[in-house]
Amino acid sequence: MEDIITAIGPRLRQLRRQRNRTLEELSNATGISISTLSRLESGQRKATLELLLPIARAHRIPLDELVGTAPLQPVTRSDRTVVPLTNQPGRLQSLKMIFDAARCVPAPRTHPGHEWFCVLSGKGRLVLGEHDVVLKAGEVAEFDTRIPHWFGSTGEGPVEILSLFGRQGERLRVRARTR
Repeated sequence: MEDIITAIGPRLRQLRRQRNRTLEELSNATGISISTLSRLESGQRKATLELLLPIARAHRIPLDELVGTAPLQPVTRSDRTVVPLTNQPGRLQSLKMIFDAARCVPAPRTHPGHEWFCVLSGKGRLVLGEHDVVLKAGEVAEFDTRIPHWFGSTGEGPVEILSLFGRQGERLRVRARTR
């Protein structure tokens, strides 16, 4: 939340400039003084709903888009669709991925981090180092991404997974009590 609040000022400036509006023009459209708008953009003034709503209205965009919390858009490539579920760079990332049946030829890679994923539907294939495993809906895998790895479909049909990825050293912790 703090990252979103910190980014509001630069977002306001960027939006105004993209629309080729001066502070004076935006002030006339919103009824907010030029100095207040300037302080908002520079981060010297905290954004409030009373200030953000008229600015969003003047730019003709929804408030969530103005502050950078608009719904994230799916990205489709030839063999997969990736739907980001989080919008916080540098933190734990959550993604929903749908792999076509065509994504079934392993091409292992490595990178810093730690990954956890759960198969939501279909059958997924995980190649992790020397291991080659088929996972069904409801099954989970967790691994260090410095180990050569690849995941996709078994080739029998599409597979849908929920993935959580963290930087190196950031791991999920399971806390459960048994009776």
